[in-house]
Amino acid sequence: MNIVVFGGSGMIGQRVSREALNRGHNVTAVVRNPAQFPFTHPNLTVKTGNMLNPAEVAQLVAGHDAVVNATRQPSGVAGQTYSDAAHALIEGLTRAGVQRLIVVGGAGRLEVAPGLRLVDTPDFPPAWRPGALGMRDALDIYRTSDLDWTYFSPAGMIAPGERTGHYRTGTDQLVTNENGESRISAEDYAVALLDELENPRFIRRRFTAAY
Repeated sequence: MNIVVFGGSGMIGQRVSREALNRGHNVTAVVRNPAQFPFTHPNLTVKTGNMLNPAEVAQLVAGHDAVVNATRQPSGVAGQTYSDAAHALIEGLTRAGVQRLIVVGGAGRLEVAPGLRLVDTPDFPPAWRPGALGMRDALDIYRTSDLDWTYFSPAGMIAPGERTGHYRTGTDQLVTNENGESRISAEDYAVALLDELENPRFIRRRFTAAY
C-alpha cells in the first residue's frame, strides 16, 4: 500500500510512518522540514507541502492508496485550522481520486458518561479546550464528505512508550481500564491505525483505542 502521512515527523505521525514501513508499505511523509526527519528507510519519501492548499494536497496524494492526517494545531493558532485542513483534504483527495483517509483526532468529544463529553468535564485542561473544539468541528466536516474516512480518537492519555500490539477499541465512548484510566502508547496507537488501514472496520465512523 502507498500511504501519505501528513505530519509525519510528529509524535504520532513518525510512529505511524515507522509502523507502516515495518509492515512493508511505502510511505510519503509530508513535513515542514525534511532535513529534520528522525529516520530513513528505503521505502520512505519525505516531502514538504501545504496541507491547507487543495491543489498541493492533490499533487502530493496522487497515485497513493490512503492518506493519514496526523498534523496537530500550530501553537497559538485558533481551532479553525482543523476545519480549514478538513476542507482542503477533502477537496484535494477528491481531485486526486484518493478515497481512503484516516484522521488522527482528539479524545475530547468522546463520552465519559451518557451525554457528557470529556471536553466538558471539570478536569479537562482549559488550554486544550480550543483544540478539542476545533477537532469537533472538523469531524462534522469529514462526516459530510463522500470519502472513505475514519476519525481515530486516542485514549485520554497518549505518550511515547512500548509497542505491545494489544489494545481495545470503542466508538463514541472513552475506553478505560479497570482503574478508570484511559491511556495508550503512541506506538500501539500506530498499530491500531495500521490495523484499520489494512482491515477496515470503521469506514465513515469514529473509533477510539486504549488499553
